[in-house]
Amino acid sequence: MFTKPVLLVIAHGSRDPRHAATVHALVRRVRSLRPDVRVETGFLDFNIPSVQGVLESLAAEGVRDVVALPLLLTRAFHAKADIPAVLRDAPPQLRIRQAEVLGPSPLLMAALERRLYEAGLTPADKSSTGVVLASAGSTDPEAIAVIAEIAREWRHTGWCAVRPAFASASLPRTEDAVRELRELGCERVAVAPYVLAPGFLPDRIARGAADADVLADVLGEAPEVARVLLERYDAARVPVLAAVGA
Repeated sequence: MFTKPVLLVIAHGSRDPRHAATVHALVRRVRSLRPDVRVETGFLDFNIPSVQGVLESLAAEGVRDVVALPLLLTRAFHAKADIPAVLRDAPPQLRIRQAEVLGPSPLLMAALERRLYEAGLTPADKSSTGVVLASAGSTDPEAIAVIAEIAREWRHTGWCAVRPAFASASLPRTEDAVRELRELGCERVAVAPYVLAPGFLPDRIARGAADADVLADVLGEAPEVARVLLERYDAARVPVLAAVGA
C-alpha cells in the first residue's frame, strides 16, 4: 500500500526507441531505491502513455496527491510552459505539485564523471584532459547560463579545461569546442554529453565528437541521476503533505 504522493516522471518523448527505453530503465532504478513510492511515467510527445492519460488513470483510481517531476536538466521552455499547461488540464480532484528540474546538482556532475571513467579515462587523466560539456541547447538564456556555470564549476575539480557546447539553438557546437581545447594544448579531449537519453540531438553531439579522444555515454540510468530524482521528489512532496494536513 503506497501512502506517499505518486511520483509522476514526465519525459519529453522521442521517435527514437532508445529514448523511452532509457527513461524506463531510469524509472526502474528509482523504484528499486524507494519501493515505498509509487512511480509512474508519462511522455509529453511521441511515446505512450501520455502525461494526461496517466493523470486521468490516477484520478480514476482514487489517487489524490501527485508530485510531477520534469525529466529535464535545465529549467527551459518545457519546464516553464509545456508541463504546467498539461498539469493545469489534469482532473480537478488531483493535488499536483511540480518538482524542480534535475539540474544543476553535484550528483549530476558525479554522473558525468562516472560516464567519462566508464569510457576509459581515470582520475589521473583529469589534469591533462579537456572536457566538452555538450548539452542539447536552448533558446532560453537562463538554461544557457546554467550550462556555462556548470562548466566553470566542473573546471575547478581538476580538469585541464571545460568548455560548454550545444547541439542546437546556441553556440558553440561540440566540434568547435573540441577544436578550441586542442588549440588550448590539452593532451586529450573528452566529450561528456549532458543529456539524459539517446536521440536526435545526442546523436548530433556524437558526430561533433568525431575528433575527440573520448566520448562518454548519456547520463541515462546512472545511480546518481536516480538519486537526484528522489531528492527533487522529497523536496516537492513536503509542501503537498503540509497543504493537506498529512
